[in-house]
Amino acid sequence: MKLRVVELLLVTTLPALFLAADGIPPFDITIATLIGGTLAAGAANAFNMVIESDIDQLMNRTSKRPIVSNQVTENQALGFATIITVLSLAIFWFFTNPLATALTVSAIAFYVFGYTVGLKRRTSQNIVWGGIAGCLPVLIGWAAITNTLSWTAFWFFMVIFFWTPPHFWALAIKYKDDYAAAGIPMLPVVAPIGKVAQQMWFHTMAMIVTSFLTLVSAGFAPWAYIVTGMLGFVFAYQLRDPEKNANSIFHGSISYLSVYSIVLVVGVFL
Repeated sequence: MKLRVVELLLVTTLPALFLAADGIPPFDITIATLIGGTLAAGAANAFNMVIESDIDQLMNRTSKRPIVSNQVTENQALGFATIITVLSLAIFWFFTNPLATALTVSAIAFYVFGYTVGLKRRTSQNIVWGGIAGCLPVLIGWAAITNTLSWTAFWFFMVIFFWTPPHFWALAIKYKDDYAAAGIPMLPVVAPIGKVAQQMWFHTMAMIVTSFLTLVSAGFAPWAYIVTGMLGFVFAYQLRDPEKNANSIFHGSISYLSVYSIVLVVGVFL
């Protein structure tokens, strides 16, 4: 299920729940959304491992995953992924609403068919557009509370959209040889580091701008802009040398998203 990846998705789902509720969200909907979201993301990741078992064995980073290391068969993994998909959608259907359920279906389908099958092995822009699947939990959380969407939800969605490429490209720089061995055209594999750095700068600046736009849409107080600006400066500073600072950028991006999510939750009450 790649639960460490799922954890990041929950980090963005929770503030979306608080923003949508304009306060503390209903406990039952919150628990249902977090459990259902965990199962949905885990299912998408499990389907991903089935589809990519051939290339996982070519990469040191993924060579110990359950299918590659023969802990489970592909059929067992497929059955597991299917069962938790059904459980996830049932939870959303019975405890939230049709819009949140439909968005969850879209997130699973887009990650499996859009990113894993369609984009990952074909284009260096794979993570840019494939990352949409990782942005959808924001909309799912919002819809679970309101059964609608809003500009605030859209801008928060865009924060994650622009956050994803520099986050993942930092990892791809670190494991460039792995991706090259597997024939996956991640941007750091097929482009000079200068172009990679340029793209990371563009997406980071767009992430910071949309972070501010989310605050504007939510009507937050000045302190939130100050904290967000400081976060953006610290993260952007690491980009002066992406090749040298790849590990710091990767972990720094996680810190940015985590602290920014805290800002959004706290800002609802201040």
